[in-house]
Amino acid sequence: MKLENKVVLVTGASSGIRNEIAKLFSKEGASIVVIAKRKENMENLIKQIENNGGKAIAVSGGLSPEEEIQNAYDAAVKEFGKLDIIVNSAEIADIIAPVAEMGEGIWEVDLKVDLTGAI
Repeated sequence: MKLENKVVLVTGASSGIRNEIAKLFSKEGASIVVIAKRKENMENLIKQIENNGGKAIAVSGGLSPEEEIQNAYDAAVKEFGKLDIIVNSAEIADIIAPVAEMGEGIWEVDLKVDLTGAI
C-alpha cells in the first residue's frame, strides 16, 4: 500500500472523478477526509471506503471555501493527527450552459468555485 499512514483531503468528493480519487487513495491505504455538499453521496462514499477496510470522515460543505478548508484541516488533525495531501478539485458541474446564456451571477459563482476555490 503506497499511501499507508497518509491522510488525504479531497474537496468536492460527492461525485465524479473526485469521488473516484478518494476511493483510489483509500485503496492505497490512505485515510480520507472529504468535503462535499451532497450529503447522501458523501455518506455513501464513506460507507464504501469503510466497507473496503479504509478510514474516512466527512466534513460538510456549504461554508465559505476558507472555512471549509479550515474545518477539514481541523477534522483531519483531530481524527488522524495530521494532513499529508490535499486534492483541491471542487467544482460546479450543475451549471452547464453556453457562456452567453449564463448571466453575470452564474458566471461569477462558477468562477469563484472552479477557479478561485482552488487557490
